[in-house]
Amino acid sequence: MTEYGAPDASMAWLLCDRHAPETVAYTIVDGDTAFAVTYAQLRQDSNRVAHGLLGLGIGPGDRVASLLRKGPELITLMIGIWRIGAVYAPLFTAFGAPAADYRLRTAGARLVVVDPEQRAKLDGGDAQQPAPWQVMVVGGDGRAGDIRYDALIEAADAADIPPFVQGGDGAIVHIFTSGTTGLPKGVIHPLRYAAGWESYLQFGLGVTAEDVYWCGADPGWAYGLYAAIVAPLAAGTGTILQVGAFNAVATWRTIEQLGVTNYTAAPTVFRALRAATPSDRSSLHLRRLSSAGEPLTPEVNDWAERELGLTVHDHFGQTEVGMIFANHHHSDFARPVRAGSMGQPLPGWSAKVLDESSPRELAQGEVGRIAIDVVESPMMTFQSYQERAKTKTRFTGNGRYYLLGDLGSVGTEGEFRFSSRDDDVILMAGYRIGPFEVESVISQHPQVAECAVIGAPDEARGEVLEAYVVLRGDAAGSAELTGQIQQLVRTQFAAHAYPRAVHVVDQLPKTPSGKIQRFLLREQRRAEKEAEGTS
Repeated sequence: MTEYGAPDASMAWLLCDRHAPETVAYTIVDGDTAFAVTYAQLRQDSNRVAHGLLGLGIGPGDRVASLLRKGPELITLMIGIWRIGAVYAPLFTAFGAPAADYRLRTAGARLVVVDPEQRAKLDGGDAQQPAPWQVMVVGGDGRAGDIRYDALIEAADAADIPPFVQGGDGAIVHIFTSGTTGLPKGVIHPLRYAAGWESYLQFGLGVTAEDVYWCGADPGWAYGLYAAIVAPLAAGTGTILQVGAFNAVATWRTIEQLGVTNYTAAPTVFRALRAATPSDRSSLHLRRLSSAGEPLTPEVNDWAERELGLTVHDHFGQTEVGMIFANHHHSDFARPVRAGSMGQPLPGWSAKVLDESSPRELAQGEVGRIAIDVVESPMMTFQSYQERAKTKTRFTGNGRYYLLGDLGSVGTEGEFRFSSRDDDVILMAGYRIGPFEVESVISQHPQVAECAVIGAPDEARGEVLEAYVVLRGDAAGSAELTGQIQQLVRTQFAAHAYPRAVHVVDQLPKTPSGKIQRFLLREQRRAEKEAEGTS
């Protein structure tokens, strides 16, 4: 992995130009149609994109964002961006206009590339501050003044542009992670960050040149971006992107038709696949299954081992630092998978469990704060958020340890176990949702005086978002009010993050200083679910 830290490291070269031209880079599945794209085609197409971007005045360091579905334009755009030294800013397509606007402005985007159905989200910004970015529409005409992707690419030169040299510390991705007490935090990934993901592909996922590999995560988030696109392109192992929203039946069909041998997704996806398990599994070629994004619950492996003869290996990572723990598939690191364990540190990582109030390392079995030992972790690249003031609470021990924000313990075989979050981030269906953004939207409703959102136990999604609201004056709870709040969150924040339940309460639990104690609401809701027999 030393090539990632070299002064002459180039992202476009690592992910595209160094590979044999005839090798398949990726396969797109769109309905019943599947087509493969070679590295030669990717190189030619990304050069056209690069020429087009240069013609628009985009250059090294400029942020280019996307609101694109999973299709060939997404991968081509990314390589074209890196070919000229610009920085890629991914956006999840379920975000509403305000959520997208905040991220685009904070990142300083110069250009946003969108599908036609996403175009309207770019019209909801601050009227006092006109959008400083250009808009490029893929597969449509867009609005007056928009750039048409198809026309730009058709007119662009296909001649090779020497791939830009970022060097190991050069910026490649500007992404945002959910926060608990404030707006999302910007994280800028250097090129060296990708080394940890290729290592994860090899050792954690166990992907080899003989595999037909598929990561089902959405590339609008770090896991999907790196595990579905960056790492397999860099390794030259090939990858699959399926167009459209997740569908369990369509996923099984693709797994069968393409002969997928190595598949990874969030536990929620496996629970959906379990419910749609094909009766005839004789034509499946699956050999390795992995999950990440939320804790893996026991019923997933009860099903996988019984019906597929395979164990789903749980893995753990974070947007800021990449993948850290794995129940490794690679034979050199594989150990028996222990239920409830997220595995051992990946090569290049060292982790410890610290006391909850000091940087003192705890003994095996003791529950404390899980932390990365920065000194002993050569894969560690994270140093600061975009706003440095937000970084202070993530490091302890004079910078020696990076705190993951999770409580857990380490067992006798070096396996780490997740106990709980030590903050209020909600883990739903593999997505990390910060309560602050959702609460900010709900508080806009004229009948809401104050609110708090939590993650409540859910059999299908692991957790679902639920809201507790205190109403103004004589306002009363109703199905209509619940629907209004849900729709407000869908449109003003993100379609996937609306509250599945809205509880009207007289008051919220608070500390003497007035801080809402969400953990008390979580404990209360968990007890209610257990009493109902639904957790």
